[in-house]
Amino acid sequence: MGGGILFLDQISKFYVQKFLKLHESVAVIHDLFSLTHIRNPGAAFGLFANQSLAFRSIFFFSVSSIALVLLLLFFLQAQGEDQFRLNGLSLIFGGAVGNMVDRVRFGEVVDFLDFYVGTFHWPAFNVADSAITIGAALLVLNAMKKPVSSSKAQSL
Repeated sequence: MGGGILFLDQISKFYVQKFLKLHESVAVIHDLFSLTHIRNPGAAFGLFANQSLAFRSIFFFSVSSIALVLLLLFFLQAQGEDQFRLNGLSLIFGGAVGNMVDRVRFGEVVDFLDFYVGTFHWPAFNVADSAITIGAALLVLNAMKKPVSSSKAQSL
């Protein structure tokens, strides 16, 4: 699943860069959703965007590498467990790699999904960000699941 997310993320970013100039926007649903070519040099919500390119490159590469190793370890430990956890980890992994590829290639992340109501805009994001968010939600749901007690399981 992570490989599929990486592919969808990179192919969508390729087409956005090919067909939309930087900061160009195309309305998809009037007053709600546009495709807008944006570059984010920072993290979520532009965090660290004002830091130097050298700092951002080292910082994001280091943090991403550590996170990917931890995700891989969690995934390997979860083998054979329920699909919520495995799918959540795969989505996060694929999304993290997708954004890391952008940082290595461009020094920033290509964003293009722009949701808004009137003048209120949610920060633009991409397929990788969506996968990370959905994966995190799956992990939270998995953690909130009540385990079936052994006596209950035996009576089923």
